[in-house]
Amino acid sequence: MSVKDLCACGLGEPYGECCGPLHAGERDAATAEQLMRSRYSAFAVGDADYLLRTWHPKTRPAELDLDPAQRWLRLEILSRTGGGPFDAEGTVDFRALYRHDGATGSLTEHSRFTRRGKTWFYVDGDHG
Repeated sequence: MSVKDLCACGLGEPYGECCGPLHAGERDAATAEQLMRSRYSAFAVGDADYLLRTWHPKTRPAELDLDPAQRWLRLEILSRTGGGPFDAEGTVDFRALYRHDGATGSLTEHSRFTRRGKTWFYVDGDHG
């Protein structure tokens, strides 16, 4: 993805000004929702390293293999609780639409996040 292309997270900003700097480690997500959006964008661009780096160490898998045939199409934030710059925890409910082998599908998840210091981490999620 070019830094000038619109970011996959759905905020309408260029990738190089939106999730790109988070993926590159130039800054951390300020909120749980921003981390969730940047993780979705990481799935869209195939950045498994970022996904692992932002996964809480207690729940992070040893490795992550992304399916190159899966194309992420759109992210919808359904609701959120907490997760602000002064919160220690937060949740984000989302729906992600994708295409795989010519078929369109969706993934709905209630994701949990925690903050350690100034850094947000994805803990886990329940799929709906």
